[in-house]
Amino acid sequence: MKFRRWHLAVLALLAVFALACEGAGATPEPPGDAPTSRPPSGLPSSMAALGDSITAGFGSCLAFVACSRNSWSTGTASSVDSHYRRILEDNPRIKGNAKNFAEPGAEADALAGQATRAVEMKAQYVTILIGANDACSRDVANMTAVTTFRKEIDRGLARLRKGLPKARVLMVSVPDLYRLWQLGRGDDKAVEVWGQGGICPSMLAAPTSTASADEQRRKRVRDRIEAYNEQLRKACKAYGKRCRWDGGRAHEVRFSLDLINRIDYFHPNVEGQNELAEVVYPDRFGW
Repeated sequence: MKFRRWHLAVLALLAVFALACEGAGATPEPPGDAPTSRPPSGLPSSMAALGDSITAGFGSCLAFVACSRNSWSTGTASSVDSHYRRILEDNPRIKGNAKNFAEPGAEADALAGQATRAVEMKAQYVTILIGANDACSRDVANMTAVTTFRKEIDRGLARLRKGLPKARVLMVSVPDLYRLWQLGRGDDKAVEVWGQGGICPSMLAAPTSTASADEQRRKRVRDRIEAYNEQLRKACKAYGKRCRWDGGRAHEVRFSLDLINRIDYFHPNVEGQNELAEVVYPDRFGW
């Protein structure tokens, strides 16, 4: 059974909490100046976030549900210096024009559908972070094949290129789940949660085992994620000058458990979302 199915089952049971999380304590968007006729410095006036549970803010609002207001990409909460809020500071025209289409449990084959929604809203800036669930299968044999992964990424990018030829696309690398295991294997609570088998079992099952089979299993997942990242880089390059690769920065973040929530010890908490927003934010727009 794929990690995605397990996630969706939990989400269905806790849907009512998701609504409470999104509504309660939401922080109004920061005010902007009166709109100008042209966004300064080429900043976009609309944006869309595509991807999986990381971008959906899953587990970042003290509940085991999506919490998009805390998203590194389109988050509106004052506690997260998201790309949306950064752009809003200098371009008030983007206010209210940011949509988060990321879905918990999404794999690469969901990207095309999300891209279609970005096209429909005419997004000028699109962020993509996807691939962790393709590696987080019940076992290594069920991980998405690299060729299949690339095919699905290209299919999603083709939708964007055709429907939004002038939009800018930020392609973000898949975080380093092997490092997550290295950090958490010595934490009693993380070991307890991961040992239940529901969180990325291909990497995190039997977290304290030093058996050769388990070590080889983790390395295979690590290698698959690195292969995914290489394909993301190549796909972005093939897309053209309007796609920007993050240079592997998300994957290379030397994060600690302080950036991970204490519910599943897998998804970024608010601090982790902030860190992600910072390391992949473009140093300039207009590429």
